[in-house]
Amino acid sequence: MGRNSCSPIAVPTSSELLFPAVDPAAAAAFFRADPQPQAGRLAPGEPTRQGGHNGSVHPEYHSVASYARHLRPQLPPGAFRTDPNRLALVVINLAILVLGWAMADQLDRWPGFWPLAFLPFALVMGNSVIVLLFATHDLLHGSSLRGRAWRRVAGLFGLALLWMPPTLWQAVHNREHHGATNSLGDPDRSYLESQPASWGKWIQYQFTPSDTVRPLWLVVGLANSWVVHNLRTLASVLLFNDGVPNFTPASFRVSPKERLLIALELLVIVALHAGVIVWLDCQPLKLLLGYFIPLWIGYGVAIAYIYTNHLLCPLTEINDPLANTLSLRLPRIFDLLHLNFSYHTEHHIFPGLNSSYYPLVQRLLLEQFPDRYQLLDGAEAWRLLLSTPRHYRDAQTLTTWSGDRQMPVPRLLGSSTGYGPGLGRLGRGQVAEAGELGFK
Repeated sequence: MGRNSCSPIAVPTSSELLFPAVDPAAAAAFFRADPQPQAGRLAPGEPTRQGGHNGSVHPEYHSVASYARHLRPQLPPGAFRTDPNRLALVVINLAILVLGWAMADQLDRWPGFWPLAFLPFALVMGNSVIVLLFATHDLLHGSSLRGRAWRRVAGLFGLALLWMPPTLWQAVHNREHHGATNSLGDPDRSYLESQPASWGKWIQYQFTPSDTVRPLWLVVGLANSWVVHNLRTLASVLLFNDGVPNFTPASFRVSPKERLLIALELLVIVALHAGVIVWLDCQPLKLLLGYFIPLWIGYGVAIAYIYTNHLLCPLTEINDPLANTLSLRLPRIFDLLHLNFSYHTEHHIFPGLNSSYYPLVQRLLLEQFPDRYQLLDGAEAWRLLLSTPRHYRDAQTLTTWSGDRQMPVPRLLGSSTGYGPGLGRLGRGQVAEAGELGFK
């Protein structure tokens, strides 16, 4: 959830979180390297995450709160009500997986090549893993179920197959990622060129789509990057929890209570996975078709979405979702199956919104912020991912692992397919006045 309100308590800046021993002025220079100013002007006195005011940090960005205040009166009250269907989806898709494991347990009785007939159901199970992630994602933002204890229980079962303790999810995703999206303090961003060559940075270089990734490693990465991300984050908070990014892009701390809950939830998750493996008799064929292939499909499709969310966007000091987040245009069937997860900018503006209303938010953004809103076809976003480096040299420049080549962050506004009738295709360098952006 956003952390854009002013506070009398001194809050460490994103540069202090990432470079605790470095003069904050050095990190400020990282952002001053911005070669292309963004459109628009900040509302005077708009509070930032750091407790300062827009205009004193980066005068070209707007905060999440400013967009939310502007758009919320234009949305129906029902958009912010809890949606019990998300909890039902968790139960239904867990039931699909249990049915799949029961079927997989009988595969040793299927003659000849008949076990291959299980592959279509393995695909269905893989989609259930995806739906569990996205439904639980909504649930833990509070859009599906009220009450912290119930959310934690549902989150534990919803995220167990994804090796993600719900307490960790709420810390790293809800608090850190949403509070400092694609900034120096975001644990989910890409690494900086200047960061040490840790094992986490090396694996991201090998697995993440870029203009240097090898096809085999890309496929391996699609199946395993989700687990690597979770392992990296778990190790950071359970083994160290010191706020120093030893092998993560940015580190953060959790409270002693959260740390204990994360450890206990992880034990339950390990027990659940072990139970499935024992159920399938540890037999390679059963495990391959009934356990590993569904998980690889689920992890691969989920990370294919996640790669497009922010990796093509600039780093920002002010949490401006129209600058640091990208939404996708996909065939309707994918939005129906995956709960409108492609509407990612909309989600960052209203994390607790019923995702069925994201298309309405998108229409408002296209009408009122056509020169700021970033929307690409899914295929085009992946083409850009595979034609650009993955490390940040500065806030607006991408570079390779070796640093021998660099290019500006891609211009995501004005894709070849346009934004719809009458909206035009404006370039990112175009400037609009504050009144034109809808801010007073």
